[in-house]
Amino acid sequence: MPESTDHIGLFEKYLLMNKIFKDREVLRHSYRPHILPHRKEQIDQLAAILAPSLQAETPSNILIYGKTGTGKTASVRYVGTELETVSRKMKSYCQVIHLNCEIIDTQYRVLTQIAKLLSDESEEYPSDKAKIQIPMTGLATDQIYSKMTEQFEHIGATFIIVLDEIDKLVKKSGDDTLYTFTRINSDLTNSRVAIIGISNDLGFKTFLDPRVLSSLSEEELVFPPYNAPQLCDILEQRAEMGFNPDVLDEEVIPLCSALAAQEHGDARRALDLLRISGELADRERAEKVATDHVHKAQEKIETDSMTECIRTLPTQSKAVLFCMLLLHKNGQKVFISGDITRVYRSLAPALHLDVLTSRRVSDLISELNMLGIINTRLVNRGRHGRTKEMWFDASIDRIWEGIHDDPNERFTAIPMEIVQDALTHGM
Repeated sequence: MPESTDHIGLFEKYLLMNKIFKDREVLRHSYRPHILPHRKEQIDQLAAILAPSLQAETPSNILIYGKTGTGKTASVRYVGTELETVSRKMKSYCQVIHLNCEIIDTQYRVLTQIAKLLSDESEEYPSDKAKIQIPMTGLATDQIYSKMTEQFEHIGATFIIVLDEIDKLVKKSGDDTLYTFTRINSDLTNSRVAIIGISNDLGFKTFLDPRVLSSLSEEELVFPPYNAPQLCDILEQRAEMGFNPDVLDEEVIPLCSALAAQEHGDARRALDLLRISGELADRERAEKVATDHVHKAQEKIETDSMTECIRTLPTQSKAVLFCMLLLHKNGQKVFISGDITRVYRSLAPALHLDVLTSRRVSDLISELNMLGIINTRLVNRGRHGRTKEMWFDASIDRIWEGIHDDPNERFTAIPMEIVQDALTHGM
């Protein structure tokens, strides 16, 4: 029998109706353009600091600050690529190693990942020594460090270690990793190592020990948020490559730029708005992308980002939020810390969690407020002192969706009688 082609028909109409996009990949923030609008000053500063590495000298360490979507990572990757290209022409051998510290978030993981990358790529570099084999498991941290420095020496180059979202690494694992890299050059003869730390947190250095700060001897760069006209330039550059001609209403790019400028000048937000607006128009088989599609895209992004934010919360934060949701579902629209703590203490054992102190629960409530999941206000109750009141402003359905998306099904498997008993004690 001939093979069925019904599955082709399922997608055929979507393939044929694409009148909007020429190349939607260039509208994603993972795409790296050859020109980065409005970041020439920062790119030139980066190049000036790293230039000594082309003459076999150790460049300064760099700490880069700026809010999400201000071009920090894109600029560093651009300069890093140029540095590697020029170094090969000059036979000076520079290598940039880029690590995402949201994923590689412990000292052991950082050192292991670098050692693995060096082991994989060492054959590209001239050396009469045999390639060093590094097992990725079963070694202590100091052994991995020793193997990593041996590999640095084996290759003989200038290495730029980029620690993207470095604040996540320091907040989770302390500053031992940074201290390790500030002293590594004293253990090297043939190679040199410099660090570029990228952070969204302008107060990141307050988490560092004074000894680490003094050892870093860093130069700092701050990437300011984009304003609306700058975001327009960025979107127009991408739109020319990403959309078919004459499919964007003239108000679409200014609107996307204005909305993103309100969100701290986030170019990622602007690109997401533009791309999703195009996707919504495409699915509707519209001839053009209009401002209505932008407003729908904004609503969709806000819904998706809230759910994702809740889904990725630590389990204890989810538990505190779960207690608030139960109080809300039980008819209590405004609640205080004491109510939440009492319900939490009743439910934590059933959720197989250690019971946190009232102070720690209060800290988690403050974090949920900072994320915009709940609203809080301080209320003066006279001789009873001040207390913190909380309520939900965002869509409850979205918050429940994020809570229920738990890989261990911790919050859906809890028996209703335990929930009811906790609410009885919590009221």
